[in-house]
Amino acid sequence: MESQWGDGGSVGLDDTRLEELSPQPLLTRDYETRPALVYERLRQQHGPVAPVDLLGVPAWLVLGYREALQVLQDNDGFPKGLENWRARSEGRVPADWPLGPSLEVNHILIQGGPGYRPLRTAWDVALKPFQDPRHPQAKRLKAAVTAYADELITLVGQGGKTGVADLSAQFSRPLPLMVASHLLGFPGSQGDDALMDMWRVLDAGPDAEAALERLLATLAQLAATKLEKPGDDFPSYLLAAHPDLSLDHLARELFMLLGMTSDHVGILISNTVVEVISGEGSVRASLSAGMVRETMNRVVMRKPPLVNFVPRFATQDTPLGNYTIRAGDPVWVSSAAAHADPLFADHVASGTTISTRAHLSWGAGPRQCPARELASTVAAAGVGRLFERFDHLDLALPADQLPWRSSPFMRGLRSLPVRYELSAAPARPSADGPTAEVAEEVLPDPSARQRSSLWRYLTGLIRGGR
Repeated sequence: MESQWGDGGSVGLDDTRLEELSPQPLLTRDYETRPALVYERLRQQHGPVAPVDLLGVPAWLVLGYREALQVLQDNDGFPKGLENWRARSEGRVPADWPLGPSLEVNHILIQGGPGYRPLRTAWDVALKPFQDPRHPQAKRLKAAVTAYADELITLVGQGGKTGVADLSAQFSRPLPLMVASHLLGFPGSQGDDALMDMWRVLDAGPDAEAALERLLATLAQLAATKLEKPGDDFPSYLLAAHPDLSLDHLARELFMLLGMTSDHVGILISNTVVEVISGEGSVRASLSAGMVRETMNRVVMRKPPLVNFVPRFATQDTPLGNYTIRAGDPVWVSSAAAHADPLFADHVASGTTISTRAHLSWGAGPRQCPARELASTVAAAGVGRLFERFDHLDLALPADQLPWRSSPFMRGLRSLPVRYELSAAPARPSADGPTAEVAEEVLPDPSARQRSSLWRYLTGLIRGGR
């Protein structure tokens, strides 16, 4: 045993190996319904770093804010890349481990080693036109978000000026998928079948495996099209910045953009709506003051969409929290637990419109999410348009009865039932919003919408007035 100094004084450093600790399962019923309680129990028992069992595989879960920053900012000491996982190299990770397929897709969020840096540089170059507000593509993207949001809200309104709707299924989830289709350069509504398959993959239902195969095939076909005929879209820009990418590799990168951006943004929109409707006064105050980004900052501090990051692996024996992390051990940083760490939570101002950007929702350090500005722009534009178009929104269920879906990575609402009242007439977009010409350009013609699988699904969800 060694000794190190923590906030409470000298503490013993446990050198017991991860495999010898017999950790308790993390993904229990309590985790599904009350994850904050699970994190607090682990913190009380183990401190800022705890051994957990992830569906039969032991791992370290980082609960402390300071320790989370240490891991996220030290890419040399805690790199990504499954090749760094000792148990996997030794054949001790079951071949049928449920989390295996999602981690084996070697895209930008997973990849380690020498191939990561040129790939990340290419991502930064390819995303810049959409994330730099001075660039025409960024302005066109914001116009597209508003046009898609208006289209979805108008569809909800077909059920009447007042009514009941599921804002998750009818707005929060389809909106970022539609925007992602725009980014990928799918012509018209031809990407709608791919968007429905992305939904099936994210929901991990019985048809998820077949949906994933179809989706990757569709994305590979799209990649081949962009290679032959580039356009003003993300796949074309990524290929231009990284010409050595194979079509298979490009399809994996497009899958990551489609899945991660859409699910993360959709959850962020839903969580923000809930917090504005039923949350503390400071959340409502920041939104009413036009501070949508600050509102979202507050939301992700309380309910981050990405609760646990993909694993990193210690390159050498390293003290962390009250334990020694052995070389090759998997280390999962929990942003949700870190945000609840008193070291962080006690210093977040409450009852004020002033907040901090020190949250970990997008990660930290050199591997911070490359699409964070893009995702924030889409979510902010969607939330802003929603509250412009609705005069009144109320939860149709008490906030503590809303149904949540949890996974080892994400936590979001299964549904968001609301009672609504639409504005008498659509509010005019702001001066820098979309013109009619831009809306006409990004929206497919009505007959194509009616034929699309996504639109048929959304139309089937319309409910009448109350």
